[in-house]
Amino acid sequence: MSTDKNRATAAAILPLVGGPDNIVSIAHCMTRLRITLRDRSLVQDEALKALPAVMGVVEDDTYQIVLGPGTVARVTPEFEALVAEARSAAPAAPAAPADTHPVTADELAAQGAAIKNAQKAKNSTPFKLFLRRIANIFVPLIPALIGCGIIAGLNGFLTNMHWVPAVVPALAAMASGFMSLIAVFVGYNTAKEFGGTAVLGGAVAAIIVFPGVAKIDAFGQQLSPGQGGVLGALAAALLAVQVEKWCRKWVPEALDVLVTPTLTVLISGLVTIFGLMFVAGEVSSAIGTFATWLLATGGAFAGLVLGGLFLPLVMLGLHQALIPIHTTLIEQTGYTVLLPILAMAGAGQVGAAIAVYYKLPRNRSIRATIKSALPAGFLGVGEPLIYGVSLPLGRPFITACIGGAAGGAFVGLFNQLGTAFGSTAIGPSGWALFPLLDGKSGMGMTIAIYAGGLAVGYLVGFAATYFFGFTRLLCTSLNREEGDEELTAGSTADTPSTTSPVTEEVAVPVR
Repeated sequence: MSTDKNRATAAAILPLVGGPDNIVSIAHCMTRLRITLRDRSLVQDEALKALPAVMGVVEDDTYQIVLGPGTVARVTPEFEALVAEARSAAPAAPAAPADTHPVTADELAAQGAAIKNAQKAKNSTPFKLFLRRIANIFVPLIPALIGCGIIAGLNGFLTNMHWVPAVVPALAAMASGFMSLIAVFVGYNTAKEFGGTAVLGGAVAAIIVFPGVAKIDAFGQQLSPGQGGVLGALAAALLAVQVEKWCRKWVPEALDVLVTPTLTVLISGLVTIFGLMFVAGEVSSAIGTFATWLLATGGAFAGLVLGGLFLPLVMLGLHQALIPIHTTLIEQTGYTVLLPILAMAGAGQVGAAIAVYYKLPRNRSIRATIKSALPAGFLGVGEPLIYGVSLPLGRPFITACIGGAAGGAFVGLFNQLGTAFGSTAIGPSGWALFPLLDGKSGMGMTIAIYAGGLAVGYLVGFAATYFFGFTRLLCTSLNREEGDEELTAGSTADTPSTTSPVTEEVAVPVR
């Protein structure tokens, strides 16, 4: 997208979310513009969903507009600038709602709205909101993890090929520098997310990676730099936030600038050194040991379960809560064995979408949506297909999960047979994961197994959806061209149940 197009997209979104005065805060993750609203009723959902750049919306603790990777990082600054400019000038008049969607899109939107009403209460539990806050700590780190992971893969390739040996040490430093200090960034973001002073969280977390901790004997346990990893940094920064808040409450204002930072670092630092580093280190080791044991002993079954359940996690927005586990595994072994298996869920989604495309040859609106979303789907960005196609249709979402389960079982089986591999970074999926793959059985075998898993996911997702994804009546009612008469009440009654346990409070129509 050009700068003008990004600004035009932001300008189109702003009035449809209630204008600048309705915006409390703005943020973004890998694919979504996340807005905290003052008044949810001011949002014009249908007009917003009709915008060409909008792939879908998710209503959660924030109002999330799915724009896709790359695009969201460019649109968000333009959106922030427009909000700032509009607040200093006269408020603009709200834009008129866009034209009505074709009937098939409205039908799916109505189905998604019913799903939202049935599930909204279940998806706002304190536990799920806490997990999302944890995910918010790690999401800003993903670009660095991706960049360093790709450089690590390039460095490994050059090392194995014995090419340009003078460059290899430099690449190793680039790839490892961020990972060696990731605990500091985690601590900084943790304090920021939970209402503390960000730099104090980073300062306490820095204790974990400081080389001098190797000289400390904590209750008979010799500490080592990095012990506890990101989990220790997370816990240390959470503790620092609580200590800081206590100090702000009780320390006199005249002494606050001196006493509060000192007590925060001192108390949290002592607890970290003489407790949290050891405990978090044991937890981190247990995570690595369990992941290795799980795939070594029950690889096929474990892969089936993980691959089959990951799409519902994505649908619920909880998949980012797995980032601390992935990061811990990368710290320990250099790669996360879970990510290639979880990526199979995206393969099942792609296969299901292709089946829907061929199953509904006369439905131009759904086919156009699939054609526009498939490239992102092949690269591992499944949200446009989930929210725009399979979830509103109901059954195709389940059959996509079946495809993901089959692909996960395929990859898990090879882990069980001794060919373990993983991803050196998190974030990418699908085809975009190939440059990040690493394993102990050679790059050729690793790529072949991962590609085989994708193929299985595509094929099973396609077959399951094509043969079992629609009832005959639903297929007939949806298989209409624009201009055909509206869907009958009977076809509406045949749409998937709104009380399905695998649905989410998301209503995204197909354009």
